[in-house]
Amino acid sequence: MDWKTFQALLSGVNKYSTAFGRVWLSVVFVFRVMVYVVAAERVWGDEQKDFDCNTKQPGCANVCYDHFFPISHIRLWALQLIFITCPSFMVVMHVAYRDDRERKYRAKHGDSIKLYNNTGKKHGGLWWTYLISLFVKTGIEVSFLYILHHVYDSFYLPRLVKCDVSPCPNLVDCYIGHPTEKKVFTYFMVGASALCIILNICEIIYLISKRIVRIANKVKRRHRNVAVHQDNYNDDPFNNCNVPVSKLNPKERPPSFKTAYKSSHRPSGLRLEEKIRASAPNLSTTS
Repeated sequence: MDWKTFQALLSGVNKYSTAFGRVWLSVVFVFRVMVYVVAAERVWGDEQKDFDCNTKQPGCANVCYDHFFPISHIRLWALQLIFITCPSFMVVMHVAYRDDRERKYRAKHGDSIKLYNNTGKKHGGLWWTYLISLFVKTGIEVSFLYILHHVYDSFYLPRLVKCDVSPCPNLVDCYIGHPTEKKVFTYFMVGASALCIILNICEIIYLISKRIVRIANKVKRRHRNVAVHQDNYNDDPFNNCNVPVSKLNPKERPPSFKTAYKSSHRPSGLRLEEKIRASAPNLSTTS
């Protein structure tokens, strides 16, 4: 495996990661990839040759080794490192997709118009891609730890194993080469994997809490703007729609049409009738 090419690919992920993501990437390179390349591969260099059984029965040592080591630690860790870094490439590919859209949009509408303010900023779909990649990486780490524990019954590596698998003639004692070194590196790689899981969980909590705070601030800002708009509307001197109208007493009320008509016409009509009666002769009296 060309680890230099692998490192060059992952270096682009560092530009779009948070602080927790940068720490995670450092732990992966320093405590896992470097330890794997420099020391772990040499310790597990020829483990089947160092697996020695106290019998000369042909095929017994091979069968016993396959029984106790169905998959080598070193190959399992290589698969784990490849799988946990693949979700990070999802973020790089999403950013590359945004860059391509931005380039096409500018070619169509001009260089002065932008589709994205920053193609690497984690908002919208890129935020979801980054969050999903964290969940996938955490699931892969947990899965490989479970596989390692399930295949070898524990993370502990014994010095002696007893094998009675055919074609071994009876119960055979088999000895593992460099058991202490392998046990130390096994615990170290398991601890580094657990640390990466903790960092992924912290980054997930950080992203979600930051998103919640941003949404809460946006809602508060919106309510504040609505309240300021209502205050300005009520303080407008030309707006008297909301001015309360006090109820007037019946004596203080302005005269209506009916009352004005009654007060202006009926009394004059009465005075005219009195004048007619006064000028008319009294026919009821007799001379």
